[in-house]
Amino acid sequence: MARLDLSSPKFDEVIAREWVLGLGNGAYASSTVCNCNTRKYHGLFVAAMAAPVRRMVVLSRVDAVVRTGGESFDLATNEYPGAIDPAGHAFLRAFNHEPFPRWGYQGEGWTIEQDLRFLPGGNTVLLVYTLLGGHTPVELDLHPLFALRGIHELMHQADVSLTVQPAGERQLRVPATLHTPEVFFAHDGDFVRQGYWYLNNYYRREEQRGYDCMEDLWSPGIVRCRLSPGQSAHFVCSTEPIDFLKTLRQLSDYFQPAAPPHLAMHLDRTLASLLNAARQHVTRGCDGTAFVMSGYPYAPAAGRDAMICLPGLLLVPGRLDEARELLSAFASLMRRGVMPSQLSEDATGWRYLAADTSLWFINSVWEYLRYGGDESFVTGKLLPVIRQIIDTLLEGAALGVRIDDDGLFYCGNAGEPTTWMDARTIDGAVTPRIGRPVCVSALWYNALHIGAELSRLAGQSAAAERLLEQAERTRKSFNRQFWNTAADCCYDVIDDHAPDASIRPNQLFSISLPFPVLDASRHALVLARVMKDLVTPVGVRTLPPSDPKYRGLYAGGVVARDRAQHQGSAFPWLLGPLVTAYMRVFGRNDTTRAEAKRLLSGCLAYLSDDGNGHICELFDGDAPHRPGGNLASARSVAEMLRSLTEDVLEITPPGSTRSQTVPEPAEGSSQREVSGQKLV
Repeated sequence: MARLDLSSPKFDEVIAREWVLGLGNGAYASSTVCNCNTRKYHGLFVAAMAAPVRRMVVLSRVDAVVRTGGESFDLATNEYPGAIDPAGHAFLRAFNHEPFPRWGYQGEGWTIEQDLRFLPGGNTVLLVYTLLGGHTPVELDLHPLFALRGIHELMHQADVSLTVQPAGERQLRVPATLHTPEVFFAHDGDFVRQGYWYLNNYYRREEQRGYDCMEDLWSPGIVRCRLSPGQSAHFVCSTEPIDFLKTLRQLSDYFQPAAPPHLAMHLDRTLASLLNAARQHVTRGCDGTAFVMSGYPYAPAAGRDAMICLPGLLLVPGRLDEARELLSAFASLMRRGVMPSQLSEDATGWRYLAADTSLWFINSVWEYLRYGGDESFVTGKLLPVIRQIIDTLLEGAALGVRIDDDGLFYCGNAGEPTTWMDARTIDGAVTPRIGRPVCVSALWYNALHIGAELSRLAGQSAAAERLLEQAERTRKSFNRQFWNTAADCCYDVIDDHAPDASIRPNQLFSISLPFPVLDASRHALVLARVMKDLVTPVGVRTLPPSDPKYRGLYAGGVVARDRAQHQGSAFPWLLGPLVTAYMRVFGRNDTTRAEAKRLLSGCLAYLSDDGNGHICELFDGDAPHRPGGNLASARSVAEMLRSLTEDVLEITPPGSTRSQTVPEPAEGSSQREVSGQKLV
């Protein structure tokens, strides 16, 4: 169990390391290694009341006290203004996040293991406390503390009056109020009713982020258990009535899903962790619909991210049926040429704020087919949607999106960020990118070629030719207008006045997509520029340090963080297109595979260590590259998994038509020029 050696635990170490566990329906559990909550988003049970959204922190924490030999030992670690009380991290000896979070506590004459388990896809969690060592029984007191509020809110004693009622054998009920949900908990001890509030719980990360940082938590009483060596005590919490014994059987029979056969022979700790993390981002709604959670703990279900992540989250693990289901669902969501960017947390529906989701959808359809997907489904159901997207964009779509006279993709929604660089403050978009963004024009060219190839597959040769003619017009315009001769790379945006010469990673998509729009003779130059100016050991920066707009620290209040998010922060997910571009430029051999693995190694090390089985959304652009954003990012894990399997391990799933060949380096390009670059 000892993934983390805590033989001499230091508060600063355990408070800085966080864990998160997705429960399969948008719900999650998360805290620090010592279970001292430092965010309002932390909690041992955060339910999805209208899965996968309307998430509420139900069970904030459970404070445990061991009583033996006339002494009491607090296992909890809590922070209040100016005080750490109690300081149970002193008894914490081990923590492991696999296959579920587990803690080992030890004192003189006793050792207790605490496990957190869940029913996949349900709003139910189980805490198990087992006395592993010792010669005499111990008494264990459990103090459950409830928050019962939305994830972006805070609870205060004056806000609500709470009570607890019996709800059957071993079960109690906290009735709903105008502001709080109905909650059930069950146990196998003795319950002592003692309703009281813990006031002024302090969340240090919220204060650092510029938000309110104090909350009151309510406890209905104490669950008292007596444990002999080898015995366990159980505490179940749910938003539904609990059949205690049935729930124990279900939750105790936890198993780690087996790796798909095509990955089994390559399975190691890293690949297993990536597969486990990927599973946690694919969730089910109340009606069984598949969703992709963009990030835990606070990002919602996403549209753009679902399409970016579909190859890594679903195709690489061989989950083609779910990929088909997701593509079918998104095909029905297209409105005026665009597809939704995210699902509202308040369950009011999808929000259409992205210009490129429909283009990522088309790319995912192609990848689905290349991974052995249903050809008749693609040509019969999805191709008409793809053609409609393309035709609508050519005519002028929603969000001020259109294809200009040169065949380039124009985003003209003033003040609204419509690409993946979508941070905004009260002053508007931080990186509005109004005009012709390089990544979206690359996606447009890629979509035209995919539409043509699928039309040919469907026997529609005339339609295919028309799409290829449009693609050629786009290719010529792109290479004429986007090339920045002075910097040997692509402009980031072409607008109606002057091109944006900022060095950004978005140009990678002109090389890495299945149908690259950039002339092959320029691929190595772009790669050299990105590796020289943007690559870090844990991701690709969004601006180079030499740029006056660069912000190397993702820190401070919400405005400061939003200004840094896409103005210097390094994103792990961009290592995926970087590595794919690298392999395309230099071909596949032992040397390039070793370099690809090296490029991914920093994030894979983070996955196994500080990430506790997940990869965060971003890192500081400046060393030592502290993690930031969501603790667990779908894009980060999806692209790491896709790139590792495709580019490093070269695994081809059964039924796949993916070619293992890539274009040779263009004549005149220098492999030595790029491979010799050192990471910043």
